[in-house]
Amino acid sequence: MTAGRVLRLLRALLIVVAVLVVLGAAAFYWLRTQRARADLVLRGGRIITLDESIPEAQALAAREGRIVAIGSSEDVAPHIGWWTRVIDLDDYVAVPGFIEGHGHFAGLGEYQMGIDLRDTTNWEQIVDLVGQAVAKARPGQWIEGRGWHQDKWTTVPQPTVGGFPTHQSLDRVSPDNPVVLRHASGHASFVNARAMVLSEINRETPDPTGGQILKDANGEPTGVLRETASNLIRKGAGEPPATVEEAQVRLREMLALADREAISKGVTSFHDAGTTPDVIESMKRMIDEGALQTRLFVMLRAGDDGLSGIDLGAAKILGYGDHHLTVRSIKWTMDGALGSHGAWLLEPYADLPGSTGLPRSLDVLKRTAELAIQHDYQMAVHAIGDRANREVLNVYEEVFRKARRKGTDLRWRIEHAQHLSAADIPRFGQLGVIASMQGVHATSDAPFVGARLGDIRAREGAYVWRDLMKSGAIVTNGTDAPVEDIDPIANYYATVTRRTADGRPFYADQKMSRTDALRSYTIRNAFAAFEDDIKGTLSAGKLADITVLTGDITTVPEDEIRQARVAYTIIGGRVVYESDGR
Repeated sequence: MTAGRVLRLLRALLIVVAVLVVLGAAAFYWLRTQRARADLVLRGGRIITLDESIPEAQALAAREGRIVAIGSSEDVAPHIGWWTRVIDLDDYVAVPGFIEGHGHFAGLGEYQMGIDLRDTTNWEQIVDLVGQAVAKARPGQWIEGRGWHQDKWTTVPQPTVGGFPTHQSLDRVSPDNPVVLRHASGHASFVNARAMVLSEINRETPDPTGGQILKDANGEPTGVLRETASNLIRKGAGEPPATVEEAQVRLREMLALADREAISKGVTSFHDAGTTPDVIESMKRMIDEGALQTRLFVMLRAGDDGLSGIDLGAAKILGYGDHHLTVRSIKWTMDGALGSHGAWLLEPYADLPGSTGLPRSLDVLKRTAELAIQHDYQMAVHAIGDRANREVLNVYEEVFRKARRKGTDLRWRIEHAQHLSAADIPRFGQLGVIASMQGVHATSDAPFVGARLGDIRAREGAYVWRDLMKSGAIVTNGTDAPVEDIDPIANYYATVTRRTADGRPFYADQKMSRTDALRSYTIRNAFAAFEDDIKGTLSAGKLADITVLTGDITTVPEDEIRQARVAYTIIGGRVVYESDGR
């Protein structure tokens, strides 16, 4: 080969190398820019941000779980890469991911594993459903259900004691299988004779503190167990004890069912109002496995003995699993529910003059509140009756004073805050106590509120959302699932209309505006969990937790709100639920 030919080959080789270098650099630059592109883009529709700096947008981009851009479609277009998933909203509307402000996560799953009694309208239907379950059950198996409410029955069962049926009707369809049916509120249970025998509940059994075993004129238990008396039931008695593995499988199934139910309804975060450490450990394991999508803010449940056996320092969890689990709140129960006459009232019930309800121990509340302030935990106390709310406010005020702390910094909560004395309404704003309420409870309970309280007390203090907001209080929203359906759209409708199932308004002057109702379900719940810096609005830098609805619930006529459906549930920029509607 001549020297000239070698030189030409070398020149050609150098050109090829140069071209490859240029192409490589271009490819590297292209890949680097693509990595900077969004994982998800929503565009071409209405995006309600609830961010005051940009209340509404046309498009949004998310990358690595966070919102990286929000604005016009033109603003977001540069964030679209070849692998970006693009969702064209068209006539859909995107809102900050719904945050369930008060529910029971494991209970939501457990509900789906038993008999659903929510739609029953009489006792005969319930007995029939139990009979059907017995026919499919193995001998001695416990039959469980939940959702009955005596004030929603169209007929009064016979015989009746205190407005409730007696266990003999269940005994006829289930003589050998123990039956336990939880009240819709979760604050009472109905059991048959076999369940009482296995639980050793009889005429000699005393009422526990904060509870009642309802008895007939002869002193025999009727089957109704109110409030803490439900704790006497020994579920599983008479059957071979479940192994640790079997119990864990059942718990995992409950949590998985709850997760699927929540995300299918557009819920991206869930405030779990009272859970034990063993359940929290299962939640952690499932989060590690990627088996739980919903973000959980969990309250440690304090029992009748307070927080005995719980190491509060070790129990605290902040932002575990990319903000999928936080434990920094303590739940205590001060009284029962209005429907079961367990709410603690200042004056006797209008329809049960001999009772002011079933309170729990104030001493335990005070000790628990002191522990909370020492360990920097939030307190979240269930209080429904006006007396219960007053006593909790008194304890909070004293703790704040002694600790020289402001309630607005601590963000302590009262769960439900359903029935208040007019004198105590301003105290929520003055003390900085969050009213953690449930809009759908007002319209669901409306048929019996007047009977329990009388018109004057109901008008002055029943579900007074607007009066509390005027006091400066933060009012949040939720469903208390599984007490009510977890559906945020149905709850939103109740909150902005206060209309009952038959369309009648229930003290409509207390209804929220459309925007306030949306805020109560998003940014205010985020605030109540110390998470308003990362969620609750659609803002650059926050978690990309988004709910996409088929209709704009903030603008459509009232009677069209409930027609809206969840099109997409997005958590951390990832679509975890997608409807089949489009």
